[in-house]
Amino acid sequence: MTKISEKALWFKELSGDKPLVIAGPCSAETPDQVLEIAHAIKNMATIYRAGIWKPRTRPGGFEGVGAIGLKWLQQVKNDTGLLLATEVATAEHVDLALAHDIDLLWIGARTTVNPFAVQEIADALKGTDKMVFIKNPVNPDLSLWIGGFERLQNAGIKKLGFIHRGFSSYEKIKYRNKPEWQIPIDLQIRFPEIPLINDPSHITGNRDLIQQVAQKALDLNFDGLMIETHCTPDSAWSDAAQQVTPMQLGAVLSELVLRDISSHEDSYLHEMQRYRTRIDDIDTQILKLLKDRMQIADEIGLLKKAKNVSVLQPERWQEVLIKMKREGKENKLGEAFITSLFKAIHDESITRQDHIINRK
Repeated sequence: MTKISEKALWFKELSGDKPLVIAGPCSAETPDQVLEIAHAIKNMATIYRAGIWKPRTRPGGFEGVGAIGLKWLQQVKNDTGLLLATEVATAEHVDLALAHDIDLLWIGARTTVNPFAVQEIADALKGTDKMVFIKNPVNPDLSLWIGGFERLQNAGIKKLGFIHRGFSSYEKIKYRNKPEWQIPIDLQIRFPEIPLINDPSHITGNRDLIQQVAQKALDLNFDGLMIETHCTPDSAWSDAAQQVTPMQLGAVLSELVLRDISSHEDSYLHEMQRYRTRIDDIDTQILKLLKDRMQIADEIGLLKKAKNVSVLQPERWQEVLIKMKREGKENKLGEAFITSLFKAIHDESITRQDHIINRK
């Protein structure tokens, strides 16, 4: 079974044919805490992660122990042989991390949104052979994520990777950060050779949900997991709710199912082609129905123009959405899917009608 096909050679050598596991506390807190966790997970993880500098949205929170924590990480490497990873947000962080032989440096979501900061880090990393991973920006912007990657690539860094930690969302959802799975899927399609790691801790914000998100990531051909781990997570100095104990980490990893990317068995290929043909036919029907629907929306636009009526009809839109959610539920279709689908259809209808009404 091979999960890491078509990946860069350096990553294959690092991970073998299994997903890469990066684990450790959200924050380094004390020398004893850092070492205790490391010894507890040394047989489960390849890379030990710990936050040394912690970017916080508002002042007054714990912002990390600072450079002294890098010496604690060096002791981890000496005692356990684990590789080391930490987040960097400035050129100074980079210089200190390199001076303390940190093996993997990652750029956090808050830093990725700032091209100036990413460029500063890229310049500081020129000439290094360290692994450098970039997390997705806090907002769902694939171009911004790729732009950060390209700045690092242009700096001559060879061992590059992506970390998917989800995206901030104004709406209330069960996760801390919305996965927006299509964005990392699009990233994989564009950069199939670059490793993509999932961070279920930051996506969920809840240790009880980490298993299901980690499994979904592997089912989507992610190349590894970064899971925050703490011996006493409830007393952690940061992000307590999303950290697991070493025992819980072992349970999560042992329950993961690794699947083949594909199968070359004739029976599988035959059945898959049969299903895909049916899907292609249905997709064609969907497009035909959407075309018919938009033609009716255009006719409504002409009627509104003739009678000088505004494009947006909020009551009608709510009526449609409530009806479709109800019928979607009856047809075992998720509410979030139905909402997204009909919002897209409604947006397109509004755009077309607005063009008709304001056309001269």
